[in-house]
Amino acid sequence: MAGRLTLVGTPIGNLSDLSPRAVEALKDCDFIAAEDTRVTLGLLNHFGIKKPLVSYYEHNKRERGEQIAARLEAGENAVLVTDAGMPAISDPGEDLVALCHERGIPVGVVPGPSAVITALAVAGLPTGRFTFEGFLSVNRRGRKEHLDSLRDERRTMVFYEAPHKLPSTLEDLFAAFGDRRVAIVRELTKIHEEVLRTTLGEAARRFREETPRGEIVLVVEGAAPPAKEGVSPEQAAEQAARYMEEGLSASEAAKRAAAETGVKKGEIYRRIAR
Repeated sequence: MAGRLTLVGTPIGNLSDLSPRAVEALKDCDFIAAEDTRVTLGLLNHFGIKKPLVSYYEHNKRERGEQIAARLEAGENAVLVTDAGMPAISDPGEDLVALCHERGIPVGVVPGPSAVITALAVAGLPTGRFTFEGFLSVNRRGRKEHLDSLRDERRTMVFYEAPHKLPSTLEDLFAAFGDRRVAIVRELTKIHEEVLRTTLGEAARRFREETPRGEIVLVVEGAAPPAKEGVSPEQAAEQAARYMEEGLSASEAAKRAAAETGVKKGEIYRRIAR
């Protein structure tokens, strides 16, 4: 009888975020497949867990994936972890999960921290619909094609970025999307956690001279819906003003009028907040 692969979410910063179920899964498995065994060993030592570790990362995932699958088929139980967050999300574990499903090996999950969801929740931008875009390509052509494909994306967009690449990425986002709202979220759950809410233009100017530390999540406002024919910003502002008379704040009134007219919320807000 085949064993089972269990995906276990690990802390993205604060080790206290590891759940009791995650600790139990790590203790009960036969071996652990980890992105960086040194990082995972530190986590295991913190919780007093001793288990055999197998490296599984981008550059060995094909060969090592076959080896892990063979052990699972022989009846062993394994846990898959990444360095931080949920394995298989913007992570080579995606391939191992697919391989297990192809071979009829059961796959379970112990949910845990995720930088995507955590950053989205704290960013203060619309969360009802969003798209996770991962890391942008370092290839200029590939990056441009990716951003061009998102120019009219109306959902909130979430990107990962390394600190040393942030300045150029903000410049590219500003060039592609214009001066939209953005939340720059860094060092999640750590001592120096920071959420900087600004615009792409202002952020690009700021980080030409300043390099942040820590892994970064960018949460970018989606494109505004096309304005409905015949509705001017002035008319939309009048509609928002009526909502304010009914008791809504200027921000909420602008948001509702924007959704109904297609005129950008910022355009409306500037007119009613004078």
